[in-house]
Amino acid sequence: MQDFTDRVVFVSGAAGILGNAVAAAFYEAGASLALCDRNPDTPGSSFDDAARVLVIESDLTDPASAEAAVARSVATFGHVDVLAAIAGGFAMGKPVHELPYEAWEYMMRLNAGTLFNSCHAVVPHMRRNGGGKIVTIAARAALSGKPGMAAYTASKAAVIRLTESLSEENKHYGINVNCVLPSIIDTPANRRDMPDADFGAWVSPRALADVIMFLASDASRAMYGASVAVSGLS
Repeated sequence: MQDFTDRVVFVSGAAGILGNAVAAAFYEAGASLALCDRNPDTPGSSFDDAARVLVIESDLTDPASAEAAVARSVATFGHVDVLAAIAGGFAMGKPVHELPYEAWEYMMRLNAGTLFNSCHAVVPHMRRNGGGKIVTIAARAALSGKPGMAAYTASKAAVIRLTESLSEENKHYGINVNCVLPSIIDTPANRRDMPDADFGAWVSPRALADVIMFLASDASRAMYGASVAVSGLS
């Protein structure tokens, strides 16, 4: 296991299934956590060392809210070493010519917008602090278009391009920016939606969290702008 003692990890989307798994993995590795989610039920009570956990209710689709969340993290812990940008979501939709603009905009704000706002807030701090790690969540589905998924795949493709641009802009400041491309994650919602699927072929949240931890560790120090496929057996 990687050792994250004395490191501060900002987890966006911390109330979700993946966010919870990522937070637990970093906590077990010794990190202090800034758990950020727009859901007030963000899981902070499951960690026994309250001094290492800060729960922040914040809507990261709002730039001002993202800035305030990062500022509060820095004020509490003194620094942010890792941004695990888990916030995002999935929605199917209609064909492009029938897709409401609101549905398109929602996916863009939820996936690309939250990442943009989080990085806009945290990168200046990481530069001043001498470096950091940013791990983003794209999707294997973003590598090509899919019927009924234009907004989702486009928003996740934007995450990949944002990751690459951020990496090029910040690699000489000691900041590694990389992303993971999961296939289907084994969550209760996905099991409900696809009851006949082979769940064993999917990626478990903890397995994906382990890859995210690797990208946030010193072991990934030579990786810049990579898109790492995490596809399980699917």
